[in-house]
Amino acid sequence: METFIYILLALIVIVAIYGVSIYNRLVDIKHNVSQAWSNIDVLLKQRHDELPKLVETCKQYMGFEQETLKQVIAARSQVAAAREASNMGALGSAENSLRIGLGNLFAVAEDYPELKASEKFQHLQIRITGLENTIADRREFYNEAVKINNVRIEQFPDVLIARWFHFTPRDLLEFNAAETTDVNIGQLFR
Repeated sequence: METFIYILLALIVIVAIYGVSIYNRLVDIKHNVSQAWSNIDVLLKQRHDELPKLVETCKQYMGFEQETLKQVIAARSQVAAAREASNMGALGSAENSLRIGLGNLFAVAEDYPELKASEKFQHLQIRITGLENTIADRREFYNEAVKINNVRIEQFPDVLIARWFHFTPRDLLEFNAAETTDVNIGQLFR
C-alpha cells in the first residue's frame, strides 16, 4: 500500500511538472505574438509619421492631383484606426488601400520631373518603400507566431491547460487575393 502511495505521488508530481511546463510554453508563445505585433506597430507608426511629409512634398509639385493625395491621406487614417483597435481584418484592408494609394502616388509622380528630382521626395520615397518592405517581413513573422499560438492551444494536452487559463486564438494579418494583386500602372496614365 505504501508503494502505491509513492507511485501515485510520483505520478502527480510528474503530471504537475508537465502541466507547468505546458503553461510556461503557452505564456512564452503568447508573448511572442505580442512582441511580433509590437514590431509591426512601431513600423506602422513610423510610416504614419512619414506620410504627411510625403503628401506635403507632393502638394508643392502636384497641384491638380488632389484625388491621389486624398486617397493616401484617407488610407493613412484607416490604418491608424485599425492599428489602434488591433483589428487585423480592418488593418489588412486598410493596408491594401494605403499600398494602392502609394503605388498610384509614386506612379503619378513620374509625370512630374521636378518632383522626381526633388531630393526630399526621393528620400521619402526610399524611406516609405523601405518601411513597406520591413512591414511585409514583420507581418510574416507575426503570422508565424500567431499560427504557432493557435496550433498549440488546440493540441492535446495543451488544449486542457489553454482552456483552463483562458488562452485564446489570435487573428492572422492577412490580405485577400484581390488586395495582393499588383496595381495596373498603365491604367493610371490613361
